[in-house]
Amino acid sequence: MIRNILDYLENSAEKHGNKIAFADEERSLTFQQLMDLGKRIGSALLERQVPSKPIPVYMQKSPMEIAAFMGVVYSGNAYAPIDPQMPQKRVERILHTLEAEMVIADEACKKQLAEMGFAGSICTMEELSRQEMDENKLEATRKRMIDCDPLYIIFTSGSTGNPKGVAVPHRAVIDFTEWFSNTAKLDETCVFGNQAPFYFDMSVKDIYSTLRNGATTWIIPKKLFNFPVELFHYIIDHGINTLAWATSAVCLAAKEAAFEKLLPTTVRAVCFGGEAMPVKLLDIWRKYLPDAFYMNMYGPTETAVDCTYYVIEKGKQFDSAYFPAGFPCENTGILILKNDQPVQPGEIGEICVRGTALAHGYYNDPEKTSQVFVQNPLQKAYPELIYRTGDVGYYNPQGEIVFASRQDDQIKHMGYRIELGEIEASLTEIDGIDRCCCLFDKGKDKILCVYTGAASKKEILQGIGKYIPKYMWPNVFVQLAEMPMNLNGKIDRARLKAEYVQEKD
Repeated sequence: MIRNILDYLENSAEKHGNKIAFADEERSLTFQQLMDLGKRIGSALLERQVPSKPIPVYMQKSPMEIAAFMGVVYSGNAYAPIDPQMPQKRVERILHTLEAEMVIADEACKKQLAEMGFAGSICTMEELSRQEMDENKLEATRKRMIDCDPLYIIFTSGSTGNPKGVAVPHRAVIDFTEWFSNTAKLDETCVFGNQAPFYFDMSVKDIYSTLRNGATTWIIPKKLFNFPVELFHYIIDHGINTLAWATSAVCLAAKEAAFEKLLPTTVRAVCFGGEAMPVKLLDIWRKYLPDAFYMNMYGPTETAVDCTYYVIEKGKQFDSAYFPAGFPCENTGILILKNDQPVQPGEIGEICVRGTALAHGYYNDPEKTSQVFVQNPLQKAYPELIYRTGDVGYYNPQGEIVFASRQDDQIKHMGYRIELGEIEASLTEIDGIDRCCCLFDKGKDKILCVYTGAASKKEILQGIGKYIPKYMWPNVFVQLAEMPMNLNGKIDRARLKAEYVQEKD
């Protein structure tokens, strides 16, 4: 029985020792090299007698960062990825929340930490990787570890400005990885094209599916996602056949002209999540790669990557603007609740999750944890936590879960209660709109539509009447060449709101 993700690494090192596990344009690591590096780093951390708490990893994205993660786990601790491009204040808040006494960094990031005035010890990968393995200490540490120990702490944005550290245990990641591997039919022939940053939980798919299946992951340069043809060249040149990308990345590449110039024929699986996927954009992929496997996935960071999925049947046509969130992943329970009672089909309620997929909560923040990790209101006989996602959804006539919007996206406009997500879904149906985001200026009682695409305001107003009543129509339209994205590759709604809601008409 797998109870520690290091079992994945060691099994693959035994079977595929000389095979490349992770690679970028500068360096590659085989499974054997990755395991050896992890053990050296783990031994070095144990030699330093690090306290039993999360260890931040502050490095540029590379195969060596994966080695640092493995080293932290070998030391019996959880790792906490921090991106060097994050604003300094955010980094400082994360380090404060973790009560960090030590950080693993590369040479460039070590200098940044020193300039911040970090008072703890900074260990570079270069020095840690020179340590001799101490198999006795590693074995003793491993025997003390159990599957509910935290594996990683990934930070998400907090409403107060303080990022929240989601503590996810080994068991949650193991359950997810087993399900994902079986459902997407992953094996040692898979070559992943990594898009997600390592501080974003979507990268967990690439990392642990690679370790579990003896696959290979190529870290795709970020700049290529703005140039689909160059991106497709990279995919073909590296034999990439499996994509587990953020929805926004799949949308950026969904250009008919790019597919006409170069068809990425190596691709056989496209799995995506993070935001609702517009059907018409994925249909471009389906048109040119009709035999690929496509799967929509939904889930917050607090539920070990994803908690629902929807496999898109080959050739199936859809009337809706977005794909359903689908069905619960294996060993995961989904509740849609209204006033703490299950909703009826078609009735909207809050999506809640139960099962081993759940994170332990927010690190060093019991108050916020207790607000959303709560007792299952349908189970009074024994303690059972559920996670309240803050997302609202419903069951369609087919019994599939449909994501509607965020709870806080419900507005009151002209006396009506309106879901901004419903307006966005309707706008996405209109030809000439690629992506859109609706915002509400409460002070002016106006709905704003920020969008990308060739449609004019006149064309939008002519088309939207087919889908929603006039009281739901946006009052202000802002056309952008590109939609701004946040660190996790989602539409940056906070930035759009700050920029446009305060503007005069």
